[in-house]
Amino acid sequence: MAVAAPVPDLADRATDCADRLREAGRVLLASHIDADGITSAAIASTALARAGVDHEVVFEKQLDEASIAGIAAREYDVVLFTDFGSGQLDMIADHEAAGDFVPVIADHHQPADRDTRYHLNPLLEGIDGASELSGAGASYLLARALEGPDGDNRDLAGLAVVGAVGDMQDSTDGLVGANEAVVADGVDAGVLDARTDLDLYGRQTRPLPKFLEYASDVKIPGITNDEAGAISFLTDLDVDVKRDGEWRRWVDLDADERRAVASALMRRAVASGVPSDRIEALVGTAYTLVDEEVGTELRDVSEFSTLLNATARYERGDVGLAVCLGDRGDALAEARRLLRTHRRNLSEGLQWVKNEGVTHEEHLQWFDAGSRIRETIVGIVAGMAVGSPGVDRSKPVIAFAEKSAEELKVSSRGSHALVRRGLDLSTVMREASRSVGGDGGGHDVAAGATIPTGERDAFLAEADRIVGEQLS
Repeated sequence: MAVAAPVPDLADRATDCADRLREAGRVLLASHIDADGITSAAIASTALARAGVDHEVVFEKQLDEASIAGIAAREYDVVLFTDFGSGQLDMIADHEAAGDFVPVIADHHQPADRDTRYHLNPLLEGIDGASELSGAGASYLLARALEGPDGDNRDLAGLAVVGAVGDMQDSTDGLVGANEAVVADGVDAGVLDARTDLDLYGRQTRPLPKFLEYASDVKIPGITNDEAGAISFLTDLDVDVKRDGEWRRWVDLDADERRAVASALMRRAVASGVPSDRIEALVGTAYTLVDEEVGTELRDVSEFSTLLNATARYERGDVGLAVCLGDRGDALAEARRLLRTHRRNLSEGLQWVKNEGVTHEEHLQWFDAGSRIRETIVGIVAGMAVGSPGVDRSKPVIAFAEKSAEELKVSSRGSHALVRRGLDLSTVMREASRSVGGDGGGHDVAAGATIPTGERDAFLAEADRIVGEQLS
């Protein structure tokens, strides 16, 4: 290999998987349809192409018996699963045993209680898949193992970081654990820049007043959700916040100007009584894709991940994949159109939750959006609702939306503080859904399930009981 393996603990597994893919010559690549899944597919597809392995890419919203049977029917001898597959190993292993296909899995979700040989998952080596390596990270390790003698796939590290951030793995300390090795590769390869900056969304694209007004992770009275307040704050600074009558963006400011705005923001937060730990959260690690055009959503890792999420939530993973593979024409234009639709739907969904409110059980809170919020975005709305009036930060939120006449989609969101106290929503979703004839899983801080339509209340009772046990 041209350069040392980024995560030595997973190097043997990655090499074993890579060798099997090379030997296949023709592979079906099946990936999850979200930001982490789309970047996983792009990384794996690029690495397979560079290794001369013929392949086709398909996306699935979820892996269930029907979708796995559909994959088997495509008659590929080898199937590479990225960003899912571990949790569905019980079903996949049945197809493997029947001789339908050989599975190769690069995933980071909790594995089911079955085994298979070609399985690259950080959890199998004691590395946390919810916070230390994403699906795109696992795909990246596979890509590094697929390098030929003179190959170098470190330029794909940028996409792996987009996937990790899209999977909510960046904390106030930035990306940690095995993710740090991926970041280091990207920096060494010259595709990624990582530096301390104001940790607000929209550094590349939002005009300064919107940049501050919409920054809701840390609420600053008189600025957050206050357009006039944000404008007044900016115009009182000794910084040239406009050029030629147009508001500048954060990316347009030089280092001294950024320092001046950030210091004033900190002073305002202190004066407004914002707790010190919240003020510290205003600053974090900013990841920039240095080859992308300045001022576009592709240059900032969190904005890029949001763009990909918008394609995924409307079943257009093909568009997101094309953008990841370099299409800056039609695919990017369509992705931006989907993003505008996505933002409008999220805003309307959040407003609906604020109007309708949530129902409080002893250990959790919930809302049922029916057909008012798309089942593909109800989980994002649930996450955005945390911190709204009437929504309790000390309890996880569970959201329901209509999936079909027969099924309900369930999404759950917690906080890292609750996870530290013992919350594991992956277990809650899996066990509560299976108790009513459904199925689910995910991560400790965010997970989902599908249940039969009439089983909502029974599911809630079981989920409430499990959450109570975890947090007691």
